[in-house]
Amino acid sequence: MTSTNSLFARALLFSLGVLALPVVGSAKPDAPEAFGPDSHEDGPANLDRSHRRIHDAVYTISNAADGNRVLAYSRSPSGVLTSAGDFPTGGKGTGGGLGNQGALAVTQDGRWLVTVNAGSDEISVFSVQDEALVLTDIVSSGGKRPISVTVADNLIYVLNAGGAVGSTDNISGFYLSEQGRLYAIPDSTQPLSGASVGPAQISFGLHDDVLIVTEKATSRIDGFVVDDNGRAGPVTSSVSSGATPFGFAISAKGNLFVSEAVSNALSSYQLHSDGSVTSVTKSLVNKQTAACWVVLSKNGKYAYTANAVSNTISGYRVGGNGAVTLLNTTGVTAVTDGHPVDMAVSEDGRFLYSLNSTSKTIVGFRFGDDGSLTRISSVGALPAGGTGLVAR
Repeated sequence: MTSTNSLFARALLFSLGVLALPVVGSAKPDAPEAFGPDSHEDGPANLDRSHRRIHDAVYTISNAADGNRVLAYSRSPSGVLTSAGDFPTGGKGTGGGLGNQGALAVTQDGRWLVTVNAGSDEISVFSVQDEALVLTDIVSSGGKRPISVTVADNLIYVLNAGGAVGSTDNISGFYLSEQGRLYAIPDSTQPLSGASVGPAQISFGLHDDVLIVTEKATSRIDGFVVDDNGRAGPVTSSVSSGATPFGFAISAKGNLFVSEAVSNALSSYQLHSDGSVTSVTKSLVNKQTAACWVVLSKNGKYAYTANAVSNTISGYRVGGNGAVTLLNTTGVTAVTDGHPVDMAVSEDGRFLYSLNSTSKTIVGFRFGDDGSLTRISSVGALPAGGTGLVAR
């Protein structure tokens, strides 16, 4: 699907026998009602696209059961965060941890932010404005308890973790229109390898041709091939190198870096076009406890795990073939506040941020040329049960 995501709307509508539409980023009318619920109201069609948007920002969600909200923090040139407001998603959270990575996502151009509402089985989309986030749509997630979301051009896929024992865990796809409306992609919903598999994250990889999902309970890594119409195919499931694969990151070269919460390790893989993976480095133990979340530096030279029980971040050098080695013999590259639950790297590649649940903080670090991390800032008073972190 390389270079075809940008043609997704045209290809999909032709396949359905409907007149094609231009894609996000071009001037076009709203998508036809055939894509969405009959009673759907239009989002704002006249948003001002000319002014500067907040590209230097960090976002998380409250995940509150009585009303989910996006919490926004502006980022200074030195990486310091300042509260920039909170914005209702129109849905509900669960009030507790989701065992996930990637509860929010921002489109590459920074115009749209998408978030899960795990308590109301919905996803929301916001237009990123100068001084605020403007809610443009909220729709059913296509399953129960959405916990992770990923974006590629105008395609959005969400990971649904199921609402009860024996319920089906699945992924489901959506088209994002120019007006910020979401439309379910026909026949895009696919089950994972089984029921109640404890999924953690979903993300596009290989130039957006493949979707990857980790399953904690089964220690498997799932791949889904995405066709030219944006539809995901059936699951291809591979066995993880270690126990409890959790968060992950995918490099531009197609290497997959996966944390292992029980093995206290990081493994790397080569991702293939059929959604399968082969091991490069197997379960490199970091001498810390509960390695759960993974990010890559923007230059692809370093990977990092956040270790929930140790309250630390472990850094790794990434070789040309995707092999990893520890930056520090102790496994400690930085110390976070209590219990990190997600991480994000700023779009300019200068800063790493850690969301910490027991201290209710976001801590910022500056990257060194050697992959080291220097603490620079902290913001507090975040809500209990907050989840997800994304940075621009």
